[in-house]
Amino acid sequence: METALTRLTGVRHPIVQTGMGWVAGPRLVSASADAGALGVLASATMTVEELRAAVREVKSRTDRPFGVNLRADAGDARERVRIVVDEGVRVASFALAPSRELIAELKDAGVVVIPSIGARRHAEKVAAWGADAVIVQGGEGGGHTGEVATTVLLPQVVDAVDIPVIAAGGFHDGRGLVAALAYGAAGIAMGTRFLLTSDSTVPDAVKALYLAATVKDVTVTTAVDGLPHRMLRTEMVAALERAGRVRALAQAVRRAAGFRRISGLSWSRMVRDGLAMKHGKDLSWSQVLLAANTPMLLKASMVEGRTDLGVMASGQVAGLIEDLPSCEELVLRVMSEAAHALRTLPSPG
Repeated sequence: METALTRLTGVRHPIVQTGMGWVAGPRLVSASADAGALGVLASATMTVEELRAAVREVKSRTDRPFGVNLRADAGDARERVRIVVDEGVRVASFALAPSRELIAELKDAGVVVIPSIGARRHAEKVAAWGADAVIVQGGEGGGHTGEVATTVLLPQVVDAVDIPVIAAGGFHDGRGLVAALAYGAAGIAMGTRFLLTSDSTVPDAVKALYLAATVKDVTVTTAVDGLPHRMLRTEMVAALERAGRVRALAQAVRRAAGFRRISGLSWSRMVRDGLAMKHGKDLSWSQVLLAANTPMLLKASMVEGRTDLGVMASGQVAGLIEDLPSCEELVLRVMSEAAHALRTLPSPG
């Protein structure tokens, strides 16, 4: 199935595996790429040296196109961009809108730039700055999310910009791909569905909790970092929501120190990143500090399997997923379902 997404990135199928922190490492990304999707490596939880090593590992595992997800507001964003350019990575994706200068630098080097956005105005802005495509995540999506459903946000953005639009939030099968195409999208991006594959390094016990979840077991909370965050409803989430302000801030300081050790960032760099995060947003300093909770709480579950100490970002679609196929099996299934859905659409009239 050829679309503007496949032509732009060189992948076989119009499917993107999103860059999930602690989840989208070299094994999952290379398996997604070999399956014909666009695998995206998550870099925010890596040091600069770890990122270069991870990119090279993906390249050693596959010769297919892949991408790297970057934090546009990170103090070392330019260093990471240079790695993407130097290593010949095909796509750079961003969780926050990159600057006009970063987009130009990447495009001048032949890198495809695909920011993720959650509002029409953000899509219009990055399109005007030269982004090659956008990923549009509706409120059903996991992790940090907005309030507008994909079915409302997607057509808004498709009508507003003249670059390819990739739909995210609520997708897991071929019917969803066909629906996204009908709205005018060039493909779909999936996070939770790729997390729940046999190629994902997430511990089996954690995957089992996702598989057991119903759609009502996925909630949105601000207790983790002060911003709306969609995740599985667990005792840990309930405890964070019950914790008082002073206790929550004390926990955030402790986890920020832990993330500093893992990431290799200095306190001054973390403060600069916090200032960048705060810029243009209505965030208190306590919210900026609480943001340091997220990497450590996610790592506890996604890497260490300690669901009693961590949280599990999740799209609502977790309530519909019942198995753990390989990435190859998943992509082939989605494309087969999409072909079947297209063949069986009722004729007009």
